[in-house]
Amino acid sequence: MNDMNIPFTRPWLGVEEEAAAARVIHSGWVTQGPEVEAFEREFAEFVGAPCACAVSSCTAALHLALMAAGVQSGDEVVTVSHSFIATANAVRYCGATPVFVDIDPGTYNLNPAMVERAISSRTRAILCVHQMGMPCDLAAILPLARKRGILVVEDAACATGSEILWNGQWEKIGKPHGDVACFSFHPRKLLTTGDGGMITTRRPEWDRQFKLWRHHGMDLPDSARHKAKQILFEGYAALGYNYRLTDIQAAVGREQLKRIPAVVERRRAMGERYLSQLASIPGIGLPVEPAWAKTNWQSFCIRLPDGCRQLDVMQRLLDAGVASRRGVMNAHEEPAYGPEDWSCGCLKPECRCKPRSCARLHESETAKTGCILLPMFHGMTEEQQDWVVKSLADSVRGR
Repeated sequence: MNDMNIPFTRPWLGVEEEAAAARVIHSGWVTQGPEVEAFEREFAEFVGAPCACAVSSCTAALHLALMAAGVQSGDEVVTVSHSFIATANAVRYCGATPVFVDIDPGTYNLNPAMVERAISSRTRAILCVHQMGMPCDLAAILPLARKRGILVVEDAACATGSEILWNGQWEKIGKPHGDVACFSFHPRKLLTTGDGGMITTRRPEWDRQFKLWRHHGMDLPDSARHKAKQILFEGYAALGYNYRLTDIQAAVGREQLKRIPAVVERRRAMGERYLSQLASIPGIGLPVEPAWAKTNWQSFCIRLPDGCRQLDVMQRLLDAGVASRRGVMNAHEEPAYGPEDWSCGCLKPECRCKPRSCARLHESETAKTGCILLPMFHGMTEEQQDWVVKSLADSVRGR
């Protein structure tokens, strides 16, 4: 009888994070302050970025990044539907229209070959996603964007610790290679602060703007007011938001950042083990890691054999004590996205697609219903991983 109970994921948090949070609580300064500033410096150094700004979530980061790129009402942003809905939502927060392109079926990332036909005179930016930690093909996307005078925002929510081969050298995602990159610190990510996000850029003027916007547009940092020897009053010259990260979160994030090299090393070893063992299961489609990419394996996505129902396989896995998740969602298939809320680049009057479906997004739709994500977390044992593989093999055979 099996007594396995394998969660889909589990954050790696320990006494170091507990002590860091307690230190801040006892300091009396628990909101945005010196810990946030230190976290920003350390994260920027880790990814090789000139500037970093901590915010309350990756959704907030994407919103501010698109604002800095000048995205506004009437504009279009080329992106993928095949991502967590926050990617497309951030475009709509700016009053712009997301123009969805299909994915590459091996990497689950935006297909560069389909980008150019999606660009119009209204395109303000390309929002590319490093899906599940797998770097997207920036070497193909960036030249096209530069040629057309379009800015590139990287949704790096899942990609802390991932790397890309750039001009012959391995560099971390987040340098950034586009104009700005946005990270998530949600509990499913390799680095978690409970929730939170980070924006990295090489543009200091953007970084200054981010730090204004995240704090209601206040033009006087709290740190400056606390250090001042005379009375200072703040002003609010621009409309801003409450997108701050707390010092408690930042202190936890600083400890988490120290763990990332070990976390990535472990997950890459688990990824190689999955690739080796799953190759023996007939019909299973394995993720593709291009030669120019090093994923952090934030999620391990497999494609089910033809004829396997996703729900049935996931239920059999759950019955065997293995938690899983369905393939990545598609924004255009959700009720929140009506016909006028998005585009695939075709003229709506000429479209013959069913509601919440698109012939141009075939690979995206197929991946959502034909893929599942397998458990992966730092403390996962080889025995647990072996059980996942065995259970999957049994599940796709209908046992």
